[in-house]
Amino acid sequence: MTNPIVDIEKAKVILVIGSNTTENHPVISSYIKRAVKFKGAKLIVIDPRKIKLTLFSEKWLRPLPGTNVAWINGLIHVIIKEKLFDAEFIKKRTIDFDKLEKSIEKFTPDYVESITGIKKEDLIEVARLYAQAKPGTILYCMGITQHTSGTDNVKSLANLAMLCGNLGIEGGGVNPLRGQNNVQGACDMGGLPNVFTGYQAVTDPNIKTRIEKTWNVKGLSIKPGLTATEMIPAAGEGHIKSLYIMGENPLVSDPDITHVEKCFKALDFLVVQDIFITETAQMADVILPATCFAEKEGTFTNTERRVQRVRKAVHAPGKALGDWEIICRLSTHMGVPLTYQNSREIMDEIAMVTPSYRGITYERLETENLHWPCPDLKHPGTPVLHKDTFPHGKGVFHGIDYIPSTEKTNKTYPLLLTTGRVLYHYHTGTMTMQTQGLNEMSPECFIEITPEDAGTYNIMDGEMIQITSKRGSVQAIAKFSPKAVNGTVFMPFHFAKAAANKLTSTKLDPVSKIPELKVCAVKLNRIKIDA
Repeated sequence: MTNPIVDIEKAKVILVIGSNTTENHPVISSYIKRAVKFKGAKLIVIDPRKIKLTLFSEKWLRPLPGTNVAWINGLIHVIIKEKLFDAEFIKKRTIDFDKLEKSIEKFTPDYVESITGIKKEDLIEVARLYAQAKPGTILYCMGITQHTSGTDNVKSLANLAMLCGNLGIEGGGVNPLRGQNNVQGACDMGGLPNVFTGYQAVTDPNIKTRIEKTWNVKGLSIKPGLTATEMIPAAGEGHIKSLYIMGENPLVSDPDITHVEKCFKALDFLVVQDIFITETAQMADVILPATCFAEKEGTFTNTERRVQRVRKAVHAPGKALGDWEIICRLSTHMGVPLTYQNSREIMDEIAMVTPSYRGITYERLETENLHWPCPDLKHPGTPVLHKDTFPHGKGVFHGIDYIPSTEKTNKTYPLLLTTGRVLYHYHTGTMTMQTQGLNEMSPECFIEITPEDAGTYNIMDGEMIQITSKRGSVQAIAKFSPKAVNGTVFMPFHFAKAAANKLTSTKLDPVSKIPELKVCAVKLNRIKIDA
């Protein structure tokens, strides 16, 4: 996030896109609701489903799944044509405005309506509302990123925020809501194939030399590795012989699970490190038992870039070890001794090699809230990014065209499926499905559908039905819901027994390599019961 969570209550307009915030980020949703109810903020929700947050919204726009670039460009078109943009910010802080202006010329309200289904009057109203109520904050989640155009979607939102001068100010920003508690920290620590810690490029020879010197090693590769979504098909093709998976359950969370399973079976050796025996761990040659959050010392970095101390509350069961302890033991056995005594020593090294974490220590975290970048011990941290400048000087506008999703409906598959989460379960249910109370609240998978669409297929509320895509079929309970919109059905992806990701596409965003999990063409069938 470019801005801290508390800034949501400072915004005059809040634009929530592709985020079922009340169920996926319930704590953050409380800030949104307070901003609307007590601070007078105007909430705009743009989502294919009529999620609960729409009850608090000034406007709800329902675009067809996969059409985000079109309607964002449509908003920009209106703002530019009506001269509602922040001319001073654009002049002082940005470049290539002319490229943006040229690229959005064709995205008239009428044209956008023909692509997205959003009525032109609603598009114009939302454009005026966002542009004229400063500061405005943009919150988005996987409904924006999990597309083949995910990178373009995010760049388009950055265009919109810069256009209206909503970056570098309290109450503004472009703010992704991270899907898991420490996914921000994992990325910060180099959990990506093309960077060292702090997003330092592995291809930069100067960075490579400096880190080699710090680590007292030679020959670090300057070649970026593969993403997770590239590794699995590479295993199926025989290019990867072994995989080491930590705290991830791709046999429920990855697209086209049937293909994922085939790829895992092609491996010579699979290691899974986790706290429970997940569906993926059941296929492993070796399972390494790790500790959970309550059994370890360390730090998490949350969605707003705030580094938080984690303290051990209970002892781990059996022979379970901390992730870092397991890695150190393996590395030592493989000929590269790692001799850290505790997590504090690791944090000290993180600060040494990571410019944005250089001023963050356990001692400071005892009494201070620190957001990176925090470049030295006297620095207070940076809750709001880009106050005076952008990382490379001026912000760059990008001219981005709309590219349709790779997955389209047709006569055979006439409905669109989008996937997501429910309040009571988390990701693949590795932890939450161990809890009786949560299982009672959400015991099984469902297919959310409108009564009108159900009537077309003679489907009854609560009956078991079959849903099929080009990649496979699963069975789940039909659930009539006011959240649903005609033409689109929804399934949570938590449930291995009716895994939504048996249906989803493996097509990837060309830059981020994120799969298109939010747009999937499907058909529904009643299940014939033999007499």
